[in-house]
Amino acid sequence: MASVSASSSSSYPSTSLSLMKPRNSKYDVFLSFRGEDTRDNFASHLFSALSQKSIETFIDDQLNRGDEISESLMNAIEASAISLIIFSEGYASSRWCLDELLKILDCRKEYAQIVIPVFYRVDPSDVRNQTGSFGDSFSKLEERFKENSVKLQTWRNALREAASLSGFHSLNIRPESKLVKEVVNHILKRLATVFPCVNNNQLVGVESRVEEIESLLGVEWEDVYTLGIWGIGGIGKTTIAKAIFEKISSDFEGSCFLQNVREESVRPGGLACLQLKLLSKLLQDDNVMPNIALSFRRLSRRKILIVFDDVSCFNQIESLIGSLDWFMPGSRIIITTRDKQVLRNWGVKKIYEMEALEYDHALELFSRHAFKQTHPVVGYEELSSKVMEYAQGVPLALKVLGCFLFGREKEVWKSAINKLKSILHPSIQEILKISYDGLDDKEKNIFLDVACFFKGEDVYSVMKFLDASGFYPEIGISVLVDKSLIVISNNDRITMHDLLQELGRDIVLQESVNPGNRSRFWHHEDIYGVLTYNMGTEKIEGICLDMSKVKEICLNPDTFTKMCRLRFLKFYSSINGENKCQVSDFRALRFAEVRYLHWHGYPFKSLPSNIHPEKLVILEMPHSNIEQLSESVQHHGKLNQIIMAACNIFTKTPNPSLIQHLNKLVILNLSGCSKLKSLPEISSAGNIEKILLDGTAIEELPSSIGCLSRLLELNLGDCKNLKTLPSSLCKLKSLEEICLTGSAIEELPSPIECLSALCVLDLGDCKSLKSLKLPFDGLYSLTYLYLTDCAITELPESLGLLSSLEELYLERNNFERIPESIIRLSKLSSLLVSYCERLQSLPKLPCNLYWLDAQHCTTLESLSGLFSSYKCVFFYLNENFKLDRKLRGIVEDALQNIQLMATARWKEIREKISYPALQGHVVLPGNEIPMWFSSQEISGAS
Repeated sequence: MASVSASSSSSYPSTSLSLMKPRNSKYDVFLSFRGEDTRDNFASHLFSALSQKSIETFIDDQLNRGDEISESLMNAIEASAISLIIFSEGYASSRWCLDELLKILDCRKEYAQIVIPVFYRVDPSDVRNQTGSFGDSFSKLEERFKENSVKLQTWRNALREAASLSGFHSLNIRPESKLVKEVVNHILKRLATVFPCVNNNQLVGVESRVEEIESLLGVEWEDVYTLGIWGIGGIGKTTIAKAIFEKISSDFEGSCFLQNVREESVRPGGLACLQLKLLSKLLQDDNVMPNIALSFRRLSRRKILIVFDDVSCFNQIESLIGSLDWFMPGSRIIITTRDKQVLRNWGVKKIYEMEALEYDHALELFSRHAFKQTHPVVGYEELSSKVMEYAQGVPLALKVLGCFLFGREKEVWKSAINKLKSILHPSIQEILKISYDGLDDKEKNIFLDVACFFKGEDVYSVMKFLDASGFYPEIGISVLVDKSLIVISNNDRITMHDLLQELGRDIVLQESVNPGNRSRFWHHEDIYGVLTYNMGTEKIEGICLDMSKVKEICLNPDTFTKMCRLRFLKFYSSINGENKCQVSDFRALRFAEVRYLHWHGYPFKSLPSNIHPEKLVILEMPHSNIEQLSESVQHHGKLNQIIMAACNIFTKTPNPSLIQHLNKLVILNLSGCSKLKSLPEISSAGNIEKILLDGTAIEELPSSIGCLSRLLELNLGDCKNLKTLPSSLCKLKSLEEICLTGSAIEELPSPIECLSALCVLDLGDCKSLKSLKLPFDGLYSLTYLYLTDCAITELPESLGLLSSLEELYLERNNFERIPESIIRLSKLSSLLVSYCERLQSLPKLPCNLYWLDAQHCTTLESLSGLFSSYKCVFFYLNENFKLDRKLRGIVEDALQNIQLMATARWKEIREKISYPALQGHVVLPGNEIPMWFSSQEISGAS
């Protein structure tokens, strides 16, 4: 910060009230400025920069003000944590500005409000003494109020006080972009003192460690600096990294905390998704281009901060950022990992080893969970001390033990502690087992199933399996969540800490020294031995084999005969490949108790005949040779999912009784069944939620599909022989999504407007669909309409009846005009008409439109009313688009309200104007701002 004057000597009140207002503030910053001087330049740039950092800023946009400051403005000042005053040359000529200043200084005295002056092209001493050009503007005000000497003196005192505060001087910080950046960064730091991070249960003992790591990051390192945080699972690496990130991220031009790198990277396309997220965060660009070289070139101009959390191998970081050579000197990279070798391989400058919490901090963390306060309850001090001996200062262990003992009587505590004493090797896993031992048998089985098979899986699918296993998952999972043994993520996935997963698997390993007598298998070497040498027993309940990790397994026909309790069988391949489990006779397979059967590349044409019809709930046979389903499967009453992805030899139509009896069916996925031409008649299967027939050769749907009264989703993508849909489809009142992408559909059934719940209608690449002669008045819920690549020659006027429509995709069609009724689509935010080469004009468009893409519309001439009332527009024009003088005037007028941006095929984006109230973009392909613009100045580049 460039300090231009010493802080005033006035002291802040020490009352509690001084802290109340900032903590309850509606705004982070109140911006005080004279509009005529800075509204369209410095003030607007500053407001935009504050908004980009998610700093809630009040700015008064009124062009015409009265003599008296309004009550609402007074309230806004009082409701702000910080007041930022832009002293410009004409500031003191405005009574309004000076009254704002009086109120700001009153709030400083009464509420300890932070006040920061910015001296914009004026000298602080001139403001303090009302001299120079600043004094000239004050003299004009004196003429108006010469009879009110008291008021004038009050203003003089206020100017003197404010100008004595430490602030920023524009003449000392050049260019203005640097001044804006320094002001914003200073405000972020001041806000951190006003709204300090709440020291919740997760942050005990963090402050000293944060200071240590911050010192290791060191400002003396001018090049790119990498720091590793290393330690066992549950020791608090992620917590510390987050605290560091939150404290210093504002010092960098781009920052990203990339969490769970290990888990996310093993998912299909996981590393690519992580890289896209990383670039998007660092560049502050939600629409970052997939051109990696270009994106990293842009990054090379920014000082950035990255945290890679939970990295398990060198290749993960290498795949995400390649080399440190991409980054600007001064950038910082932090890596958390349990594997020290990862840090050595990456060549980090310093490895910070996470150690257990000191006793006092450990006791506080435990107490927060066990007693809901910072210290033990009277009478529990000695018991708590004994728990500390076994928890060994590991934060996760302390939390789990605290949650386990919360609200329990002393006798339970003593029993638990005595049990701890009986543990020969008091490791973290054994300590956490105390929480496991507190579960009943059903809850224990759920915990072990999750630890061995289901970590990261969808909770609803898992619950169906657990329910079929008789484990009462609704209450069981709730108990496990309450005991901090599992977590349900925001995207409905079951997750658990690695330490707890190791605990569950260790419990299974300790069931027997003989692998065949254990209940669950997940390690390929153990499974290979048991299956190859027929060592299975009645103890085995679940097998989960990654076939990509074995060369081949030749199964004995009687391999599964002894496994009479087998509930879960999954042969999958993390790397797409052929089935490696060979068995000579499928009829000998015994799966009477199986609830979940997944077999990648199942080698036979029929399923085993003895699958129990009342127990199997999930059947997945991707890349299999199945031609028909067995009679036992056809009559299942509980089957929830049938997935036959890419069953290319599926030649026979399923038995007519199949769908009639699958009353619990959730998913029927016949993806890739290219020879399946028809489905049997369907009777009411009340709980069906999805039918996916992607890529089949199906030619028609049975009229009885209208019986599926609860059907939510119908996917007929790439059914290239499907030309019509039965009118009975319109009976499906609950249907929310129809996908006909790439089908041969020629027209939609009538009355499709009866589908009042329909949210998504995807007709992309339906080349045979020439027009949409439909009344849309009943599609009240339709939100997304995809008509890309359909060769449509005419759009119906009834398009304007889709009152809920938000996104309309019309690219690559043959219509000449868009109906005038589109103006009635008040919720429409995106309109894409690129490559509509016959489109001649655009009508007046809805005022809330956010995204308009009209690239390569080579005959587009009219833009009637385009810029009349936009709040935010991303508008893409064809490179050869010719504007007549009238339209040029429209575009130039729009520059008063939105940003103009010129781009050279997405390689370079340049800002023309940044106006805070109406932020948006007009994008014109090409290297330069068109010559016909009256102003050719470029204020910045990205």
